[in-house]
Amino acid sequence: MRALVVVGLLAVIALVFVVVAVVKDSQGTAGTAADCPDGWPLVDLRLREQKDVKINVYNATDESGRAGGVADDFRNRKFQVKKVGNESKEVDGVAVLRFGPKGVGSAHLLRAYFLNNAERVFLPDRKDDTVDVVLGNGFQQLATTTEVNQSLGDLGAPEAPPETCPMPVEK
Repeated sequence: MRALVVVGLLAVIALVFVVVAVVKDSQGTAGTAADCPDGWPLVDLRLREQKDVKINVYNATDESGRAGGVADDFRNRKFQVKKVGNESKEVDGVAVLRFGPKGVGSAHLLRAYFLNNAERVFLPDRKDDTVDVVLGNGFQQLATTTEVNQSLGDLGAPEAPPETCPMPVEK
C-alpha cells in the first residue's frame, strides 16, 4: 500500500513538472515569424503542386536549344514556364536553382526533379515566387515521376535557408 502511495505521489509531481514546463516554455515561438530577428526575410515553405510552380528555364550548357526542350518537359508536367533563354555563363554541374523567399517551397519541389543534384542559390531580395532553373553541362534529363516521389521522400520537408524565418501558416 505504501509503495502505491509513493508511486502516485511521484506521478503527481511529474505531472506538475510537465505542466509547468509546457506553460513556461520560452521556445514556443522559436523558428516562427513571431521570433524572427529584425531584417530576416520570411520564407514560404509550402510544398506546391506542379501547376502552382512558376519557373524560368535557362540554358548554361554548350548545347544550343537545351532550355527549350527542358521547358517543354516542364510544361508537360504542368509547371508554369514563364521565360526560356540562355545564361551568359556556363554551369558545369547539373543545374542551379535561383529563388527568393516566396519560392523556397517551389525550389524544394524542383530539387526532386534533379534528384537533389541542383545547386541552390537563395536570393533574399527577390520579390516574386518564380524559380530560375539554370541547366548545366552535367544535366542529362529530368527525373521520372517515381524518382521525383522517392527523392521528395528522401529530401523531407522544405527548410528555411540560413538567416530566414518561416512565414506563418495560413489556416
